[in-house]
Amino acid sequence: MSDVSTRVKRAEQEEEVEEESSEKTACPECGGNLISDTEHGETVCEECGLVVDEDQVDRGPEWRAFDSKEKNEKSRVGAPTTNTMHDKGLSTNIDWRNKDAYGNSLGSRQREKMQRLRKWNERFRTRDSKERNLKQALGEIDRMASALGLPNNVRETASVIYRRALDEDLLPGRSIEGVSTACVYAAARQAGVPRSLDEIADVSRVEKSEVARTYRYVVRELNLEVKPADPESYVPRFASGLDLSDEAEHRARELLKTAKEKGVHSGKSPVGLAAAAVYAAALLTNEKTTQAEVSEVADISEVTIRNRYHELLEAEEAPAMA
Repeated sequence: MSDVSTRVKRAEQEEEVEEESSEKTACPECGGNLISDTEHGETVCEECGLVVDEDQVDRGPEWRAFDSKEKNEKSRVGAPTTNTMHDKGLSTNIDWRNKDAYGNSLGSRQREKMQRLRKWNERFRTRDSKERNLKQALGEIDRMASALGLPNNVRETASVIYRRALDEDLLPGRSIEGVSTACVYAAARQAGVPRSLDEIADVSRVEKSEVARTYRYVVRELNLEVKPADPESYVPRFASGLDLSDEAEHRARELLKTAKEKGVHSGKSPVGLAAAAVYAAALLTNEKTTQAEVSEVADISEVTIRNRYHELLEAEEAPAMA
């Protein structure tokens, strides 16, 4: 009998808990849904507007900050995890400055102690060959992305691609610099901010041919979805480098759209087409620029610009001639 009575009491208690929880989610006046107004710290009914509860607990920080510097000083948490660091930013760093928490300089014995701690901390952060490989490669990716002016999302994507290549054991027989450069090239194309192979090779420590060969290998083995580079994606950068107007940039886009419709772009370098379109648009809008200036900004030969320039104008005039 005692077991039966215990079960009955337990069932009654569970019913009471369920009733209380349903009362908390339903308005006592109209039975409508209750919502939490975090701005005013109240729980209100979305049907009739009745304030059911007030003076809610503020789960934010107890301090206030009025600029980013003050926020960083008062915050007690670290930066978010990131794939651009070999340990994803979860390890501890020992500051390089030999000062204590109050800003006072350390004594000679304390400085020696901190130097030993830094050395051992660095050794523990890269305990095996894979960690050392990853640290070197991610440093290369960050260096090249900075030199090319690529945004943070491209660096993250390139780091993820390199981690996948390392996990899939694609690195044997290939240099760390070559694979990391290929990852930056692939990530930039995936993000819609492509850089030409010549631009990539200029900031890389390996030859252009090795970058191209490694890129094709990484894309094939990892089944990366990389669309062909769109010539229009290069236009804003070239136009900005030449200080051209918005009208000239818009005209260059129109020339490239017409070229796509006529199939002129097939088999042509997207960088060459974009450079020629920018040059042609500058002439059509009476803005001063030379083939040498465009060649320098686009990092492509003047001969290519001349050839593509004539093809673009012919495609533009084709409907009128017909």
